[in-house]
Amino acid sequence: MKSDLPSVNDSEATNSTKEGESTMQKRKLGNSDLEVSTIGLGCMGMSFSYGPPKDKQEMTSLLGAAVERGITFFDTAEVYGPFLNEELVGEALAPFRKQVVIATKFGFNLSPDLDPRGMKGAPGMNSRPEQIKKAVEGSLKRLKVETIDLLYQHRVDPNVPIEDVAGAVKDLIEEGKVKHFGLSEAGVQTIRRAHAVQPVTALQSEYSLWTRTPEKEVIPTLEELGIGFVPYSPLGRGFLTGKIDENANFDSSDFRSTLPRFTPEALKANQGLINLLGTIAERKQATPAQIAIAWLLAQKPWIVPIPGTTKLHRLDENIGAVSVELTPDDLHDIDYAASKIRVQGARYPEHLEQTTGR
Repeated sequence: MKSDLPSVNDSEATNSTKEGESTMQKRKLGNSDLEVSTIGLGCMGMSFSYGPPKDKQEMTSLLGAAVERGITFFDTAEVYGPFLNEELVGEALAPFRKQVVIATKFGFNLSPDLDPRGMKGAPGMNSRPEQIKKAVEGSLKRLKVETIDLLYQHRVDPNVPIEDVAGAVKDLIEEGKVKHFGLSEAGVQTIRRAHAVQPVTALQSEYSLWTRTPEKEVIPTLEELGIGFVPYSPLGRGFLTGKIDENANFDSSDFRSTLPRFTPEALKANQGLINLLGTIAERKQATPAQIAIAWLLAQKPWIVPIPGTTKLHRLDENIGAVSVELTPDDLHDIDYAASKIRVQGARYPEHLEQTTGR
């Protein structure tokens, strides 16, 4: 099926709305009853990490446009801002509360003067049960909801047994303040131990054509336990759109300026992935970004990527990925070509890489 190609201005985006609505499908996260749109919307970049917070009115309009186009799954966290992103999402989605699923995260000691890139002076982890309950009270107020649909532990806290974390969330579920429990960037043993205390609905971790670490152990474990998978950065923080090359210049307020994978040398070395996506995109009458998302959707029926954007035409482009059908031959070609490409550069600086995959 021919995909939606990205619109170039707002009037064209409006014309494609009906198409977006008609093509948006639903998926269930694992064995749970949590049904969401086939792709969600990662909201972090509206307030955090990618330069200064964006215009609130523009982002409110974008969130409304996402709902109109059939997106029902929105991802935020108290650390994004901190607090600003939850406030934005809560206010913007209040008129659509019954139509949408909002996911947020806990796990840090926060203060309003946190580095907006989330990199330098990063907050200390804190998943003690009393902190979780305090965080949830704040999130409920900012999101303007009575119940949080999906609550993730943002990063595994080495100082708090995961059983205590799962137990605290279980209490919150029993109190009606939370519906579903999630983990982020957790390793398989942590997932199993948490799941034994309180069933885990979803794992959110980085997964894309240039970050395939979850394939070895994590995805088989999720399949075995019936847990959904929510890949963040499915477009490689913008790299897989094909719009970033070794000449890219990132402002100091953009956290990509600190990432090993975004040095000019690494960006140049990793262009092979872009060439691959471009070749497949031409064959399918799509864009590289759409192929990258469609590839993720083709991996498992319980995978729901959450590409982030602050632009309406990118939102439409991402939604168009749902209409791209990759055949077994297409998938074989992508995997074969990708296996020949060795991605250069670590995902995070060393001090942050240590907080992932426990």
